[in-house]
Amino acid sequence: MNSPGFLILIVAFGFLWFVLIRPQKRRQLEAARTRNAVDVGSEVLTAGGIYGEVTEVHDDDVMVRIAPQLEVRVARKAIGAVIPPPEANDAEPGEDAAEPDSAPNEAPKPENER
Repeated sequence: MNSPGFLILIVAFGFLWFVLIRPQKRRQLEAARTRNAVDVGSEVLTAGGIYGEVTEVHDDDVMVRIAPQLEVRVARKAIGAVIPPPEANDAEPGEDAAEPDSAPNEAPKPENER
């Protein structure tokens, strides 16, 4: 029983536990937290890639509005993500946003070079 092979087996099992099993359990807990955080008014992304707004919450499923006057029933397990609400723009009220195709310190290009 006290052979080096047994010790290697125990070390290998410990390594597999920390590399494979623990991260999977963490992902499962995070997915369960996400499913339980769904509330009326939340914007969600389903596992099928459909965005919508939750209108009703039941035990195992939710009603999701995906278009005006169109609601679908979706299983809670099929909710892939809860989309956070958009945050207010951080820019000052009087500031203009820079053009996306030019750097802030770059001189404007003539019309024929754009």
